[in-house]
Amino acid sequence: MALNKELINKIISVTSRAAISCHKFLGKNDKINADKAATDTMRSEINKLKINGEVVIGEGELDKAPMLYIGEKLGAGGNLNIDIAVDPVEGTNFVAKNLPGALSVIAVSEKGNLFNAPETYMDKLAVSNKVPHEATDLDFTLEKNIKNLADSLNKDISNITACLLDRPRHAHIIEELKKMGVKTKLISDGDVSGALMITDDKYNVDIFLGVGGGPEGVLAASAIDAYGCKFQGRFLFNNDQDKFRARKMGIKDLKKKYDLKEIIKGDSIFCATGITSGDLVKGINVKDNKYITETLVTHKSSNICKIVIREDTIKT
Repeated sequence: MALNKELINKIISVTSRAAISCHKFLGKNDKINADKAATDTMRSEINKLKINGEVVIGEGELDKAPMLYIGEKLGAGGNLNIDIAVDPVEGTNFVAKNLPGALSVIAVSEKGNLFNAPETYMDKLAVSNKVPHEATDLDFTLEKNIKNLADSLNKDISNITACLLDRPRHAHIIEELKKMGVKTKLISDGDVSGALMITDDKYNVDIFLGVGGGPEGVLAASAIDAYGCKFQGRFLFNNDQDKFRARKMGIKDLKKKYDLKEIIKGDSIFCATGITSGDLVKGINVKDNKYITETLVTHKSSNICKIVIREDTIKT
């Protein structure tokens, strides 16, 4: 069995139920238990599937349990061997404070097709499929990337919008963008959704850049691949422990720049269910004894990039 429609529906169920499980923590300033609820549900739901799954992008390693850790085996067995990348709650602060943009996210691929790396930071760049591949690059200066982007899109630089995390480490980038007259969309968390804003003109984002989570980079790459857009990433190993883990996982060149096809090989399924409403999807709505969820789902081989609305009956 390959990554077919039946599996897509089951993965949608995984993120939907994980999202629902932490709904009761909205605005309760308890991000730890919100994350734990989504994690426990995601693990339980995946373990019902007839798959041999392994977490290759997760939340730490064995010592980080009960999180879904790198190397954890999941599934009820079967003929399908898959790699799994997870972020049970992207934006735990959004859930804790009942702010927009919290998601429950997963990506799956056939075994060996999803990049395996320790939890660390990643320098990222993503642009839409309207931009020639050679026009932008992580190794270019910021000025060169912006000018090439403006030329490619036939826009004035003043009409270019860059999305990045609002972090002190990006202060120099934000300042340079400001001097160039580039518009910025600064996000407080949630760089999976930030990266995905380059996939559709309705988000009005031309480039996503800066340093964010490595796991989030791999997750975003899965969806971006289905849209035919560009993504590049370079993992940042800032201490000896990170470097040791990376080498243990087979990463020889710690400064390597990865293109999308090196992060996601072949087919993949991506699902992101809204917990609170954000740019990508609406949050959970409770109506007539049902939880109504919205999930952005992509599946590369069947050209699926759509929003799926699902209802789950509230258990009493």
